[in-house]
Amino acid sequence: PPYAPAPENAPRAGVPKGRVATFHLPLAGSKFFPPVAGRDGKLDPAAAREVVVYIPAGYVAGTPAPLLLTHDAMGAHDRDPAPHLPTILDNMIADQRLPAMVAVMVMPSNQRSLEYDTVSGKYAEFIEEEVLPRVAKDYNVTFTKDPNARATLGGSSGGAVALSMAWYHPELYRRVLVFSGTFVNLRNGPDAPHGAWEYHENFIPKTSPNKPLRIWLQVGERDNGASSSGAGMFNWVLANQRMAAALQAKGYVYQFVYCKEAGHVDRPARAQTLAPALEWLWRDYQPATK
Repeated sequence: PPYAPAPENAPRAGVPKGRVATFHLPLAGSKFFPPVAGRDGKLDPAAAREVVVYIPAGYVAGTPAPLLLTHDAMGAHDRDPAPHLPTILDNMIADQRLPAMVAVMVMPSNQRSLEYDTVSGKYAEFIEEEVLPRVAKDYNVTFTKDPNARATLGGSSGGAVALSMAWYHPELYRRVLVFSGTFVNLRNGPDAPHGAWEYHENFIPKTSPNKPLRIWLQVGERDNGASSSGAGMFNWVLANQRMAAALQAKGYVYQFVYCKEAGHVDRPARAQTLAPALEWLWRDYQPATK
């Protein structure tokens, strides 16, 4: 079926526009993800990752701001009809359907799979120690420490790390939005023998009490591995269906969207669903009181 873009995707006259700025964070000196050689075997000492920052209109310096952290800089620059996140935020903040949040859209290095598919809290720690302090300093913003006011968003392996950030650090993030999550056996280790497949196979079913998370999931009918049996733990459709079933069985607050005829991190599907997904994700939000 056709996927009609959400009306929130289009710029509207009279809506205050947030500030969008871009910088490049050098990989050299990172204690989490220092530079590694590229495919040519050479190390680029000037290698850096792009970070795009959205600051809502009317933000007052020093005010603790809610945070939306996106992977692959999702929402910053994408081919049509994929939606432009700053426009959605402009419109929905103006309508008071979302809190006035700062969005930090981060690109991976040439170690994308290591950063995103490793099942651990390392990437959340990297963001907390090396990315957010730079944003705070250079753009004069203050990030809230309230985990209920911090969300992470991603697609594919970026969706897997979105969940990992909140799963391993619920004291930092409690809202998760995922398109075509790579909850499959892509990068495993001693703590996750089946990689991110462990989330629905073991972690969610066997972890008590539940993590204090609110999770929105999407998968496409024609997503990666859709025709495989799932025996190899490499079927994205089955993995996300299993995620939804595991979350439901444990009583999590979640929403699962299955998009017919849609592919992997499908752009038309995102154009229709990102705005309402954000609204659902923040629906129960109440600013922390002192």
